[in-house]
Amino acid sequence: MARTNSQEKLSKEQTEELLKGLQTRFEKNMNRHEGIQWDEVQEKLYSVPEKLWSLNEMEKTGGEPDVVGFNEESGEYVFVDCSAESPKGRRSVCYDRKALESRKKFKPENNAMDMAADMGIEILDEGQYRALQKLGKFDTKTSSWVQTPGDIRELGGALFCDFRFGHVFLYHNGADSYYAARGFRGSLRV
Repeated sequence: MARTNSQEKLSKEQTEELLKGLQTRFEKNMNRHEGIQWDEVQEKLYSVPEKLWSLNEMEKTGGEPDVVGFNEESGEYVFVDCSAESPKGRRSVCYDRKALESRKKFKPENNAMDMAADMGIEILDEGQYRALQKLGKFDTKTSSWVQTPGDIRELGGALFCDFRFGHVFLYHNGADSYYAARGFRGSLRV
């Protein structure tokens, strides 16, 4: 589960710049969040500065986060990386720390699970990934790691998805593999 970075805060200027960018993206992509009002989202964001920090991390790494839903039960807005391709600042990473440590040669600089935790976000699962694809076409040239069930991970594997030929494809690979065109997409509940 993602941790919150309560010690990490944005300056007032950083906050305003981030919110302006998020609002612009929100207004340009109304199909992603029908029935949701930006003013309500912004009010919620101001009340949880650590979530603003996480959204800024998503933005800085190329994720282009946007609101894709609202959970009635929890009262939380759901942000997901909506960049056309897997975020540039999160590519060339293996799946998790265990995979990273198992590599003898040519280790990547980082792994997806630790990066997500450090950002205070969660990697999308397969269902979330498929839901995202209903809002547009994502990962037509790249792929993204998705949360992997424990039994697959115990055997050394990990799952990733992409969108080709008008369909979402789910694949497997060794968790220690990494490619320049594979990163990960995250979600954040606010």
